[in-house]
Amino acid sequence: MGKSIVHTAEMVWVLDPAEPFAGPVKDGGTIVARVSPGCWGAMITPDYPSGHEVTRPVAVEGAKVGDAIALKIRKIRVLSLATTSGTDAPQEGHYLGDPFVAKRCPQCGLINPSTYVEGVGPGAIRCRKCGSPVHPFLLENTYTLLMDEERQVGVTVPPAVAEEIAADAARFSALPPESRQYSANLFARGDLPGLIAPLRPMVGNIGTCPAVRMPASHNAGDFGSFLVGAPHDYALSEEELKKRTDGHMDVNEVVEGSLLIVPVKVDGGGIYVGDVHAMMGDGEIAGHTTDVSAEVIIEVKVLKGLTLEGPILLPLQEDLPKIVRPRTSEVLARARRIADHYGFALEDEALPIQVIGTGKDLNAATANGLARMSKLTALPLPEVRNRCTITGQVDIGRLPGVVQISMLVPKLILKRLQLWNLVAEQYQESQEV
Repeated sequence: MGKSIVHTAEMVWVLDPAEPFAGPVKDGGTIVARVSPGCWGAMITPDYPSGHEVTRPVAVEGAKVGDAIALKIRKIRVLSLATTSGTDAPQEGHYLGDPFVAKRCPQCGLINPSTYVEGVGPGAIRCRKCGSPVHPFLLENTYTLLMDEERQVGVTVPPAVAEEIAADAARFSALPPESRQYSANLFARGDLPGLIAPLRPMVGNIGTCPAVRMPASHNAGDFGSFLVGAPHDYALSEEELKKRTDGHMDVNEVVEGSLLIVPVKVDGGGIYVGDVHAMMGDGEIAGHTTDVSAEVIIEVKVLKGLTLEGPILLPLQEDLPKIVRPRTSEVLARARRIADHYGFALEDEALPIQVIGTGKDLNAATANGLARMSKLTALPLPEVRNRCTITGQVDIGRLPGVVQISMLVPKLILKRLQLWNLVAEQYQESQEV
């Protein structure tokens, strides 16, 4: 029997459809998720095979393979006081094939060895068997960001302050009791002091359980491509990678008030949340950003028979590209004058959606997103390309390979997909049946 509200705080590192889901939550119910920080904390914790620690997937009552689930992001509350991030390079000898997944002790050769912490800095994490430092990533330019009590603004701090934070790293990260990662604040780095960064929290990894076992950080076409033919236990084939659900989007418009529609590829869906960022610019150019612990509140609704390959995003209207925003009354009036003069019909009832595309690089991700838009709308691909040029565009979610394909979609198509009312409500239009 589903519950109206499901609280979830248990963390997992691998998304596995064979493992039991939490819940279930009722169709129309609410998930309250307590999440640990994303990338860096998990990346520097050799014990587990993933670059992310996420909540155990929650089943949604009535969700079956071939359906979709609408996720309304009601609240993102940042809990961390400080976070450490920056650019990196893989450290040879400290991993097998993939530094996010198969972390290796350079001394004794254990894969994903049990570790402990001694001191601070990149050498603080040590193999429990032989005592050797294990750090699959070399730090390049690395900063520590300290936030105000209201979690409105963050400021990067100098090395002396970073060292103070490192001395109480887990508390400044607000690591949940269920988390098994080390705090990235252990780095004690302040390479870029004095920057002012207003907070705009967003969720980087959110969606449904893929239909194949994979590390949570690799549930996307770009990171997932690292698994194809990999020399470790999480290797996949190209066909198996198609079973992903692209939850690891790092699209910075997944904020409070946005609506995400995600595919169901395993009965129950399995909604999970992780990788919350305090703020992020388009593209996540550094490869990482300000990972924080957070509380995320989501409302869920099952959309029967809406078969998707990947997510659809309905951002806040203010986050939509100008070219794809619902047309103003002035624009419609000018267009009608032209159409009336020459006697042809206008496509004057259309609303915007964003289809997420992923791939090993931006070209592959764009091709993937356009193909998904074409399949969803049943419009020929050449027509979709035209529509996405003059009534939409492509935006970079994350390098190397996540994009958003924006397009104004005619009312008749959205009604056929039973999406018109949902999209109209998001953009406060008339919910005409």
